[in-house]
Amino acid sequence: MDDHLHQLSQRLGEQLLQRNWRIATAESCTGGGVAAAITAISGSSAWFEYGIVSYANAAKEKLLGVSSETLAREGAVSETVVIEMARGVLALSGADIAVAISGVAGPSGGSHEKPVGTVWFAWATVTGEIKTELKHFDGDRAEVQRLAVVWALECALDF
Repeated sequence: MDDHLHQLSQRLGEQLLQRNWRIATAESCTGGGVAAAITAISGSSAWFEYGIVSYANAAKEKLLGVSSETLAREGAVSETVVIEMARGVLALSGADIAVAISGVAGPSGGSHEKPVGTVWFAWATVTGEIKTELKHFDGDRAEVQRLAVVWALECALDF
């Protein structure tokens, strides 16, 4: 893990510990990268609940309770889906805060409406607060995934 990811994860852990909060992740295009960055920090078991990699739509439905109607209507890379993913992992885990990510890392899978590099994020708390954001990252698959992980951690720090 690079130094920047390590520092972000360390800072997030410190903030969560100060609040006595635990975090959970629901990831698609990042393939567990956020959870991996968090758990690379020694002692993260004190503030990391768990992560779910729900790459397939069936996993989003079965594990996180994402509506099949939402997936059919909006597609997996959408604001509504990441909101449902975040709420689902919060309900499942009992964590205090969650981050959810779904996007198109590439090099294939993009469309005119959702080109490669399109990534939706949601951060949600057990008290009902939700923040969403759409980002467009440049780069190859590994770079899109890395940038998405960095963004998820940076915004979790601000949230």
